[in-house]
Amino acid sequence: MASATSETRGADGQVWGIAAAGRLASVPFAVGGDSATASLVPMLFYENDYFFLRGSEGGAHLFNASTVPVEVSALSRLRFVDLPADRRNALDEDSIDFGLQLRYDAPARPTVDLELMSDRDARLHANLRLAQTHAFGDWQLTPNVTVRYKDADFNTTYYALDTFYGERIGDGIDASIGLDALYHLANNFYLLGATNLRRLDDAAYDSRAVADRYEASVLFGLGYFENQSSARKSSLTNDRYVRIAHGWATPSNIGDILAGKTEKDRYNNQLTSLFYGHPLADDVLGRPLDIYLTPGVVHHWPSSRQSTLTEYVAAIKAYYTFEWPLQWRFGVAEGFSYIDDVTYIEASEMARKEYKPSRLLNYLDFSLDLNAGTLFNRPAWRHVWVGYSIHHRSAIFEKASQYGRIKGGSNYNTLYLQFDF
Repeated sequence: MASATSETRGADGQVWGIAAAGRLASVPFAVGGDSATASLVPMLFYENDYFFLRGSEGGAHLFNASTVPVEVSALSRLRFVDLPADRRNALDEDSIDFGLQLRYDAPARPTVDLELMSDRDARLHANLRLAQTHAFGDWQLTPNVTVRYKDADFNTTYYALDTFYGERIGDGIDASIGLDALYHLANNFYLLGATNLRRLDDAAYDSRAVADRYEASVLFGLGYFENQSSARKSSLTNDRYVRIAHGWATPSNIGDILAGKTEKDRYNNQLTSLFYGHPLADDVLGRPLDIYLTPGVVHHWPSSRQSTLTEYVAAIKAYYTFEWPLQWRFGVAEGFSYIDDVTYIEASEMARKEYKPSRLLNYLDFSLDLNAGTLFNRPAWRHVWVGYSIHHRSAIFEKASQYGRIKGGSNYNTLYLQFDF
């Protein structure tokens, strides 16, 4: 996906887009249940000289050589564990890895990636990947080959499934072939897809947990990207911003909150957040919508039921501005949220529903704010907004294996000040 969309550049040369895809994968394990599993996969795309989001991975550019096409990046990536839908929540592991990537990307030659990755418990794997993108009219096709080394701890946890079987196995090397595709459908809309077939190593295949030597997956979705055929804007009309918010937890769901039926959290759990808004576009299909990349960090305050926690968010947010009779804005954000431990408000709900909570969840933000300059008739304050938002984490109603196939999450009612600059 990343290489196929690398030419969709907008203002200031930045790459951005948003997509949603369905993923269907075979289940190689002998744990009973379905032979295939399906997931809904939200995707964010953004890239500049410093940071990147590439669908299901993201990171930071650490080093670029000036004389050779070599780059070193810090990398995080979603990883799918393809258990049957009724068993995925039984594996108490996050579906996200962290590591380093060394990339060789010379013109007219295959891109070569060498990666060293780890999960949060230092289970290691390393990838050697070769890929090359070919353009044919509205099509971009990227065939790829990957060889992966897995240490014994990684192989034992994710293939021997020692959580279920108690068996320990050794390390191994497996290999996969794949094809990523991008098709320009119309205007800014693209179809995207990917296929992958992996052959497991002997250590994994000979374990009691594995029934099939091969893992296969297919992904198909729809994305919105900067139109490659349109003229590039040299600058945007929307400014950068910083948003400072404070919020209070509620056990109510979004529907109840929007209906004005908010229930108070009896333990008064609270958060304070800081978000940065980086402008991506000032219109969508000719409509006046301001689009931002908005990373944020959230401090969850200690209470009688939880300790201090930190949450990290990356999202793309759209704002629509209207006059009624003052200047208002309505905003919606979609992204990812990772927290260093599960909050009480989420843990208590998961306990009631008999789920294991997930640190990684989907993130939504709904906001309504009012321009302080028009509110107080002070033109000098037009860069200040006063607003309300819902800070929401959830797992997409059991439809996403990367979030543990749970249902539920957490909501916080927040008040904020937002400063354009």
